[in-house]
Amino acid sequence: MTPETKVAVITGAASGIGRALAVHYANRGVHSVIGTFPGDPHDPEETLRLVKDAGGQTVIHEVDVRSTPSVDAFAERAVEEYGRLDYAVANAGILRNSPLGEMTDERWEDMLDVDLTGVLRTLRAGSARMTDGGAMVAVSSIAGGVYGWEEHAHYAAAKAGVLGLIRSVAAELGPRGIRANAVIPGLIETPQSLDPVNSLGPDGLQRAGRDIPWGRVGRPEEVASVIGFLTSDDAAYVTGQSLIVDGGLTIKMRA
Repeated sequence: MTPETKVAVITGAASGIGRALAVHYANRGVHSVIGTFPGDPHDPEETLRLVKDAGGQTVIHEVDVRSTPSVDAFAERAVEEYGRLDYAVANAGILRNSPLGEMTDERWEDMLDVDLTGVLRTLRAGSARMTDGGAMVAVSSIAGGVYGWEEHAHYAAAKAGVLGLIRSVAAELGPRGIRANAVIPGLIETPQSLDPVNSLGPDGLQRAGRDIPWGRVGRPEEVASVIGFLTSDDAAYVTGQSLIVDGGLTIKMRA
């Protein structure tokens, strides 16, 4: 590891966008700590294998973004393993279907605890250990970030809240040279969106892809590369922004 080597922590890295980002960083020579939730059915060892196949260095660390001590220990792991922390990516999230009439306080609070407060915990822990000149990215969604989504009010509220959080954090940490941005993925083929109960499922994604100007839904790697850009020196003057990655879905007028 050279003095120029960067180090990243990524929550939700056992699959989907988080896994793709760990591999993207490996290809760029960025070391990482893979955050994985113990109850996640996806295997973080596969992410580890892909990173190593790309010539990268990473370690797996179990983290529950609902717990401040757990997130603090996760960020500290980067310092313990590599001696520094440069990038923090808040990617972990859950998705649950719940009509408004069935929206209990418990469902609402659980969603926001993961998808919004979990982002706060990740950014807070990361910035406390980050070298000046670091960068952070939070993953929002077009559901809440752009559109509403019926039967997903708690999810959309959390994802909308991420954008306000990012703008405020960017303003606060700017004097330290730490940048904070958000990505707003559109319809991306991830395990979450492939869930037919809580999201669109395979058939729904295929149908939706026909209405996207790019002609298909997105791939996790296409979001990961944007996150990679936002944390890189190529985006050195970009902070407090929310970048939509959706193949043109949100700019197409519907008849």
